[in-house]
Amino acid sequence: MSVKCIDVRKNHHKTKWLMPWGPNHCEKLKDFDEAVSRQIEANDIVFAVHVPLPSKEMSPWFQFMLFIMQLDIAYKMDNDLKENAEITLDVSLAYRDDMSDDWEEIAHAIEIRKLKCTFGSPKTLESEGRHYDCDFLPFMEIGSVAHKYYLINIRLPVNERKGINVGIGEIKDIRLVGIHQNGGFTKVWFAMKTFLTPSILIIMIWYWRRITLMTRAPVLLEKVIFALGISMTFINIPVEWFSIGFDWTWMLLFGDIRQGIFYAMLLSFWIIFCGEHMMDQNERNRLSGYWKQVGPIAVGSFCLFIFDMCERGVQLKNPFYSIWTTEVGTELAMAFIIVAGICLCLYFLFLCFMVFQVFRNISGKQSSLPAMSKARRLHYEGLIFRFKFLMLITLACAAMTVIFFIVSQVTEGHWKWGDITIQVNSAFFTGIYGMWNLYVFALMFLYAPSHKNYGEDQSNGDLGVNSGEELQLTTTITHVDGPTEVYKLARKEAQE
Repeated sequence: MSVKCIDVRKNHHKTKWLMPWGPNHCEKLKDFDEAVSRQIEANDIVFAVHVPLPSKEMSPWFQFMLFIMQLDIAYKMDNDLKENAEITLDVSLAYRDDMSDDWEEIAHAIEIRKLKCTFGSPKTLESEGRHYDCDFLPFMEIGSVAHKYYLINIRLPVNERKGINVGIGEIKDIRLVGIHQNGGFTKVWFAMKTFLTPSILIIMIWYWRRITLMTRAPVLLEKVIFALGISMTFINIPVEWFSIGFDWTWMLLFGDIRQGIFYAMLLSFWIIFCGEHMMDQNERNRLSGYWKQVGPIAVGSFCLFIFDMCERGVQLKNPFYSIWTTEVGTELAMAFIIVAGICLCLYFLFLCFMVFQVFRNISGKQSSLPAMSKARRLHYEGLIFRFKFLMLITLACAAMTVIFFIVSQVTEGHWKWGDITIQVNSAFFTGIYGMWNLYVFALMFLYAPSHKNYGEDQSNGDLGVNSGEELQLTTTITHVDGPTEVYKLARKEAQE
């Protein structure tokens, strides 16, 4: 709840900061009736909010601060709320790290918010004093919490000649709801990224070293797996540790960019991964052969980047800006979320179709297994089992990724356009992140070239059961001088 302060100085928008409590607190008003009785004008009233509450401190572990505004507007017949009314806010944000320090300004802006309110009773004399039911308004978002104390001063300048703050009803109070990341979750999140970064980096170096030891050039599938490992490492690097000691307000934007790059790489990989295992007449092993599928993913990722820059990019200079404050911005943002969700669902259906095609091709190959020797049959049965299992894991990972993206977008927009309530808890968030890392780790391990070479004498039936079992349990499934055996099996290159 904001505190109503009196500011009757000349040029009162420039220098003085009004504190709601403490030794240097402002002169307060109980309500607007007192202001009327004391003949205090609306331009001399400041709504002051101190963050956090008394005897508490903010912490860099909170990572970001998001504030939404709720207005308490009472109905009055001679001061009714107009339809499509807009409220003009003169807002200032300051910080300090000691209670005895002076306040330092972070940002100052004049913002306009459109009021969306409903009144559940007839607008009669008996209904005067009842409050409108108004939607929450986006107020402020900053990408770091580097200081201990923050102060927000809000003014509602009135200019009847220009129509500023006229017809907005009788505002009784202004409430701000603050949202920040839990400090305990931040520590777990940082620790998780710190552990996973070297794990993926080591397996990625090992994977590429195995490829460089081969006498042939890397195939497309091996290249995109390596690229996927690079994008996973990029999103893993725990640069967030620096936000504990530095006031890096761009960390939210940087995190969105990193996640966008990984999304683009992951979606492109799944298309290439399935395409490289399909038995069709299309020329594979070339990235240009997938431009029809990868191209839209690249365009969509670029649009996502532009959309993010339109909000969080601007917020680097003006934390009070929001794309949700205008009708055009709200419609564009809503259209983006809806179109992105539809496109991802269609992508998942297309991926399911490709996986079905691959399974059908592999099933056709299984009919040849009974004619093989026991050792060779066991070897290929093991390969096919592992490959099918990996494809099912791929589908599950894709489904969870699509669900996570849609839910996270809806949740992020909830406080801004607020009809749907969906909560993404920390377990779901960390679970999806851990799933991505485990999936990338498994891909590089299974598709790394092996130092083992199964000779052609496997087909003569001389190998015993023990040798066959060893072949079945081998997890690195690539010959020294050729593509992976699963890749060969699916591409009609396996010699029976």
